[in-house]
Amino acid sequence: MSALDPTGTADTADTTAAPTPQEQGGGGVLDREHRALSIGIVSVVLLIAFEATAVGTAMPVAARELDGVPLYAFAFSAYFTTSLFGMVLAGQWADRSGPLGALAAGIGAFGAGLVVSGTAGAMWPFVLGRAVQGFGGGLVIVALYVVVSRAYEERLRPAIMAAFAASWVIPSIVGPLAAGTVTERLGWRWVFLGIPALVVFPLVLALPAIRRRAAGPADPGAPVAAFDARRLRLALGISVGAGLLQYAGQELRWLSMVPAAAGAALLVPAVLGLLPRGTYRAARGLPSVVLLRGVAAGAFISAESFVPLMLVTERGLSPTLAGLSLAVGGATWALGSFVQSRPRVEPYRERLMVLGMLLVAAAIAAVPSVLFPAVPVWIVGVAWGFGCLGMGMVIASTSVLLLKLSAPEEAGTNSAALQISDGLANVLLLAAGGAAFAALGGGSVAGHSVAGAGAVGSHPVAFAAVFLPMAAVALVGAWVATRVRGGEPGR
Repeated sequence: MSALDPTGTADTADTTAAPTPQEQGGGGVLDREHRALSIGIVSVVLLIAFEATAVGTAMPVAARELDGVPLYAFAFSAYFTTSLFGMVLAGQWADRSGPLGALAAGIGAFGAGLVVSGTAGAMWPFVLGRAVQGFGGGLVIVALYVVVSRAYEERLRPAIMAAFAASWVIPSIVGPLAAGTVTERLGWRWVFLGIPALVVFPLVLALPAIRRRAAGPADPGAPVAAFDARRLRLALGISVGAGLLQYAGQELRWLSMVPAAAGAALLVPAVLGLLPRGTYRAARGLPSVVLLRGVAAGAFISAESFVPLMLVTERGLSPTLAGLSLAVGGATWALGSFVQSRPRVEPYRERLMVLGMLLVAAAIAAVPSVLFPAVPVWIVGVAWGFGCLGMGMVIASTSVLLLKLSAPEEAGTNSAALQISDGLANVLLLAAGGAAFAALGGGSVAGHSVAGAGAVGSHPVAFAAVFLPMAAVALVGAWVATRVRGGEPGR
């Protein structure tokens, strides 16, 4: 991977032989000093990526077998809502005593949740397993950001973020096919029960390397801070509030206003307390970086969730072909992340992020054009490829800028804020898009798609009501991207 070119120089008294990049302090993320750590943490990301693509393929079959189709959405929202609490806990845990404990606990919970879901005899235990898994995923992702902030010099962080993005390429292509084959031949349970075996390699390789390079508090001489109980209460509030709003978005009845109001009452103060001051108004610097992450991820994921359903119900594609129409996105996402990692791009990072959000907006707006029968279906694959290119530029750049703007002792807290923005936007925009979709008749389309893969519906307005507002949200993100520079480091 050419993003890993060694750069940098250092003074040396030896004029008879050129120093190696490692002696210069200018090695890459795969030099001798970083190799074990880089392979280990990238393997963790690879595991999460494979789980996301494989489990999503097996989920409809699991829901039907467990007679849990009415609870289908909760299998996704349970993951997101508990991950929000895990993110805040991991941020404090890592700032207090280093990322090692949070990462080990997170990987353990992630695997345990898969086992619980894989052995479930009913839908509610299945959802419980997904909740445990989400808690572990929240711990892992924040701990990984703290590892990057501790163990890699600033010049290497864009490259390791690009490696994280590249880790999604193979799972995005192989995951659905492998999961589909296992589901058909062995049963959906083996998709869940087989993935925990993959946990062993990242644990063996990553944890010793993290212990050597990133263990302990950022300042060993400083007194160990206690856990902030107020922030943990706010984290619990944000998780419960997001779950209530997700539930209200699925139940289109007047009584749904009660959980919606309760969710908002919990969510608003929690968001204000956990995100950097000024996030809601796009204040320059760190607040805009955090806001942009949520806007980009929420708009993109909310739109992407409806693409396969639209292709199956409106254009008659099989689920496999509908899923593969998005496969090219893994490669272009990695390409976008690679582009932002180049040293020459650094002075133009803000412009690159604006361009990325414009590509995302254009892609989301172009996808519903296939609702017209005369438009060829391959347009979706092309448009989504450009959208993923933009996301690769933006998501990796927000990670790089966040670590640049964070003091070492605040890397965990700020990384948690970034991931909260990401996860919360996913929940809220998915709920909003799902409510609009159901209100315009999309619920009957979804029912056909579950009952029979080839069923064709005719509710183009319901799909347009999802994609066009999300394209508008992405355009707002292009404006937010103009405000990521400036401001003071830290929260």
